[in-house]
Amino acid sequence: MVLLLQGCTRSPSLNVLGAYFPDWLFCIVGAVAVTVLIRLLLVRASLDEWLDPPAIAYPALVALLAFAGWLLFF
Repeated sequence: MVLLLQGCTRSPSLNVLGAYFPDWLFCIVGAVAVTVLIRLLLVRASLDEWLDPPAIAYPALVALLAFAGWLLFF
């Protein structure tokens, strides 16, 4: 039973200049930054009309990148 509690030993937060921030916060900030870069590249290449409803496509892209960042880095 004790072996099942090993995942609870560390809280999911990072120490930044003495303050603890949750890991997901960094994932979301990074995902928003990468999504802005992707949008700029799509506009420059004139491919932004492929993402037809931008109110759905860009938040979904942010969520996808945030979840992927969480899985890769944490």
